[in-house]
Formats: sequence, C-alpha cells, structure tokens
Amino acid sequence: MMLVNETAEKIKRMEIRGAGRIARAAAESLRDHAQALSVRDINAFRSDIDKAAQVLVATRPTAVSLPNAVHIVLAGLEEAKTTAEARDGVIRRADAFIDSSWHAVGQIAQIGARHIRDGDTILTHCNSEAALACIIEAHRSGKKIEVFATEVRPRNQGLVTIRTLNEAGIRTNFIVDSAVRSFINDVDLVIVGADAVTVNGAVVNKIGTSQVAHSAAEARVNVIVAAETYKFAPRTIIGELITIEERPPQEVLPDEVARTLPHVTVRNPAFDVTPADYIDMIVTEAGAIPPQMAYVIIREYLGWGIEEFHKTFEITTRHEE
Repeated sequence: MMLVNETAEKIKRMEIRGAGRIARAAAESLRDHAQALSVRDINAFRSDIDKAAQVLVATRPTAVSLPNAVHIVLAGLEEAKTTAEARDGVIRRADAFIDSSWHAVGQIAQIGARHIRDGDTILTHCNSEAALACIIEAHRSGKKIEVFATEVRPRNQGLVTIRTLNEAGIRTNFIVDSAVRSFINDVDLVIVGADAVTVNGAVVNKIGTSQVAHSAAEARVNVIVAAETYKFAPRTIIGELITIEERPPQEVLPDEVARTLPHVTVRNPAFDVTPADYIDMIVTEAGAIPPQMAYVIIREYLGWGIEEFHKTFEITTRHEE
C-alpha cells in the first residue's frame, strides 16, 4: 500500500492536481499496486485492491473523475475467476483508461478549437488541461487569439496556466480574480474546465467559475466547458449532491496571523457550482453538447445503469462508515 498511500497524499496536498491528472494518477496507482501484490487467494486480492481504492477515493471528494476512474479500473475484477485474471484485468483496464484519458484531451482540443474564431479574446479560469488544449490548438491552427487568465486564489493555479500559454506563444493578460467583471466586455469567449458535470448540466469547477459565468451571461459572452466524459457525475441522476471540498484555512491566512484574529473564521471552499443556464456548450471527446444533454453522456458513454449506483460506489460508503 506504500505507493497508494504516497499517491493519496500527493493528491491531498495538491502536488497532483487537476481532475484528469488525479484520475490518471489513481489508475496508475491501482495498476502498480495490483502488479506488486503477492497474494494468491483471489478474495484476498480483491479485498486489498478494494482497500487501496477506498484510500484513493477519499482524497478529493469533489472531483468525480477520481471515483469514475476507480470504477472503470475495478471493473477488471468482475469476471475474474483467478488471482492472475484479476490482476490482469486491473492492469489492462488501468492502462486503457490512462490511454483514453490522454487521447480525450486531444479530441476535445480539436473539437473545442473549431468553436474559437480568428481574432477571439478568450477568458479562462484555473488550470484545465482540456480548456488550455482547446486554446492552444486554435493558436496552432493559425488563429490570432488573446487570453485573459485569472490568478485563481488562494493556490494560484493561474501561474501554471500563464506559463503554459506563454510557452505556446499566446498573448496573455494575467488578472486577479476580482477583475473579471472589469474585463469581461473585452472578452469574446469564456473557456473553462470542470471537476464534475451533473445530470442537469450544472458544472462544478474551481471556486470563482460561477462568478465568471454570471459575469459572462450579463455581458452576453458565451461560456464553453471542456470536460472529458469521465468527469460526468452518475449519482446525480438519483439526486445525490456533489460534495464541495473545503480546504485548510492556512491556504488563505497563515496561522500566525489567524491567531491574532480570534473572532475570524476562514472559509475556503475549493469549488463552486455553475448552473446549466449560464453554460452554452460542453465539449467532450464524444462531441460538443448542450448542458441539458449531460444525461446522454452518463448513460451512453459511461455505461451507468440505475442498478449500478448502489453497488459500484460501495467503496465510498464503506470508507465513510
């Protein structure tokens, strides 16, 4: 379990961050753990893999890419009759998921870039692989574009974004989060990523995304969300709400300062929810859809049936107990 625990800690500390990266890291961790397990009894093997999955799923409650990735990988255990078959099933499905995840970003880039016009000024928030891939692909295709990138307090993920855009040779304006409303009328298009997409098309993404989308709606600027299909949240079909992770207060206010303010409580939610009404399009590797079609992705591309909900997320429930 050492490698699994190391990966879990890196995800918790945000050394590994971004829904796609987290999902691939979890799949890699389960694959490597399965390869390293020396147990011969298939029940013991399943139990050990299940415990490893519990550890990983518990790290970031909001990013549904994580339990979706784990679900996909663990499906390799279902038909296994021997430990060797179980091990091979986990390894095969983990490798397939990692490969499809990388290809998904490329496919999203191709689709998303077609919705960016020559001369567009684009605003992006946080550090999304998929959203940046769309922007960079549009630039590579010869379109002259300019970007506004937010700072993304308190973890400053915007610094990663502007380095990526700078390396691609894209003209970029770096702004504080609270300046979005001041610049939204200079913007032609908003492109952001997602940590989760619900069945009704609402998008859970980095805190501040909802404010960006509301400002865009007021200014009549279209909002595109770039999200791999494994970021869609199956259990929202039965009314389950996505947990919004609240990060440690030290990310916002150092302890030495907080101790001088005994009447102050720091609130640090990592994500917010953008209603579907403020989203014009979701670009996935399966194609571009209106947010109201999110259910189709969950059913047709993730393969979730109603009977699966109570059995496939048992690892999460057992951990919570």
